[in-house]
Amino acid sequence: MSEFFDPYNADRPLMMKCSCGRDHTVADHHAEVNADGAAAELRRRSESSDFEAYSNQFIEATLVKALFPQDAERRRFLRAVGKGTAMAAIASVLPVGTMQAMAQDKGALEKTNLKIGFIPITCATPLIMAHPLGFYEKQGLKVEVTKTAGWALIRDKVINKEYDASHFLSPMPLAMSMGLGSNTVATNVATIQNINGQAITMSIRHKDNRDPKNWKGFKFGIPFDYSMHNFLLRYFLAEHGINPDTDVQLRVIAPPEMVANLRAGNIDGFLGPDPFNQRAVYEEVGYLHTLTKDLWHGHPCCAFGTTTEFIQQNPNTFAALYRAVLTAAAMARQPKNRELIAKVIAPAQYLNQPEVVLQQVLTGRYADGLGSIKNVPDRADFDPMPWQSMAVWMLTQMQRWGYVKGDVDYKAIAEKVFLITDARKHMKDLGHEFSAGPTYTKHTIMGKEFDSAKAAAYAKSFPISKA
Repeated sequence: MSEFFDPYNADRPLMMKCSCGRDHTVADHHAEVNADGAAAELRRRSESSDFEAYSNQFIEATLVKALFPQDAERRRFLRAVGKGTAMAAIASVLPVGTMQAMAQDKGALEKTNLKIGFIPITCATPLIMAHPLGFYEKQGLKVEVTKTAGWALIRDKVINKEYDASHFLSPMPLAMSMGLGSNTVATNVATIQNINGQAITMSIRHKDNRDPKNWKGFKFGIPFDYSMHNFLLRYFLAEHGINPDTDVQLRVIAPPEMVANLRAGNIDGFLGPDPFNQRAVYEEVGYLHTLTKDLWHGHPCCAFGTTTEFIQQNPNTFAALYRAVLTAAAMARQPKNRELIAKVIAPAQYLNQPEVVLQQVLTGRYADGLGSIKNVPDRADFDPMPWQSMAVWMLTQMQRWGYVKGDVDYKAIAEKVFLITDARKHMKDLGHEFSAGPTYTKHTIMGKEFDSAKAAAYAKSFPISKA
């Protein structure tokens, strides 16, 4: 099959009929074949006794932790009686086998044909990979995952009920529930899709100007106002004495357009999602200045959620979606699966990216654009826990930068929007590892501890904020 290049999109061949009968390029054909093989292997792993044992072990560990919440007490108990005896004793009073089977219990689904939106970035990996791996189907759902051009469109399609559920930036459901930037629509975060997995990427022309204190007058891309990218970039710049509202320009740019804008010189850098940080290196137009994990290790980025109305009207369908996405997240958390996942999500209908770019992001072994190969296994991860303290931090930054005026009832909003109790219930039912205890935790951002119990004082503590 011959390929001709579109003069308006020089890096993308025009589609011509492949020998397989479909309209795509030879490269796309091979990518899809590779993806199909990888998906088959991941499906096999998800159905294997190893994966079942992996899930059952999490249930056992969770039960022991619930009975003995103190680490020292738990270790003494296990040392004294041994794991086998411990589980036998627990099983005599708790239905361990029943709990391990709870993932199979399904109420009648109110709706089976669903449409879910996503932006083509690695943050959406669990939501995307659940589709080719058949995790939605296993829950009785027929799901169409729909690639979407930008975050404002995602928001509008959810509000207009064109999407049943969606990939969100994790601050978006907070903003939507508060009527910030849109009509007020109660929206919930069911799970965090990814943690870490972002970077500050600078134009290669600034490779010798790496001190942020020298960046006054620069132009930066962010994907959306209500994004962790915006809040983390603002935090980073302010910590280096740069006022993000007066000393630089922040421009909202759809993630797939960030590399082209960097190449054209329209921006000096961006804090954006992968794979576009790594794609800038691959295209030799940018370098990775700072991974966001080095600003806040374990920070949330994207989320999976839907409107409160959808949950109330379709509780069993929502539970089935939960199970599918959490199963995918559990698989994505295991490093041994990352190379295969890169193959699965690389094709055009998903991320439409070179497989090597996705492998570098997901495995953490990557070129930094400055001639070095780095090995950072936790560059990206997929912990689904929607900590309500994370929501509180986002609200403090909305307040700090003037997106919300006046006093904020941080706790009430966080607990209404971030469904951590539901997430724990479904993770427990599936036998997946989860963090028990309070729904709030402390976080360290650029070396400073954030305590959500002191959010109001924290929001007012910064020397640089919105005037």
